[in-house]
Amino acid sequence: MLVHPWDAPPDDAEWQRWLSVHDFGQLAVNGPPGEPPHVQPLHFAFDAGRGEYGEVVTHLARPNPLWPALEADPVVLLSVVDDYVYVPGPWQAAPDGPPEHGVPTSFYAAVQLRCHARVVDDPAGKAGLLNRQVGHFQPEGGSARAAAGEAPYGRLLSGIRGLRLEVTGVRAKFKYAGKRPEEVRNRIAAELTERNGPRDDAAREHLVRRSGG
Repeated sequence: MLVHPWDAPPDDAEWQRWLSVHDFGQLAVNGPPGEPPHVQPLHFAFDAGRGEYGEVVTHLARPNPLWPALEADPVVLLSVVDDYVYVPGPWQAAPDGPPEHGVPTSFYAAVQLRCHARVVDDPAGKAGLLNRQVGHFQPEGGSARAAAGEAPYGRLLSGIRGLRLEVTGVRAKFKYAGKRPEEVRNRIAAELTERNGPRDDAAREHLVRRSGG
């Protein structure tokens, strides 16, 4: 992923805050030589306070076909993309140029986490991992805690394998007209408000926030 200086986060806090609420992505695991990688969509919980760059926890069904590939090569990539919109060319036209000369583009936020994967098969370890995930997604509670050998979830633990992903590197990009002049950024923000399509509000918030507004 190409990250221009004007699209890069100024510090880790920006992408960490974004990952705390954007918790669905795609896990890419190297396939055998000559084969494409395995790509698995999944929910996850990210903890910025564990390790240098943080830790991700998740789980998958035991029959999932990616396990042999992951055990052969534990270096994986978790990719998260959201808050994306299409920006028509006229919105990006230079202030002193004709609208039809503007260049269309995409706005989006993307974080790619390079990770070292550790498989969790111990029942107690899996239960703890599941409780961390549920605590993230259901802070209000409402579900019983998982415990090895105990109802209601103990007997189900054998059907899954847990994953702890130690984050070893991060590439983050927030592409929201960072190199455009203020007049153009203001125009785009107004157009996003008027269009009011899916994700337009989120894109506008990124644009205004990163413009210092």
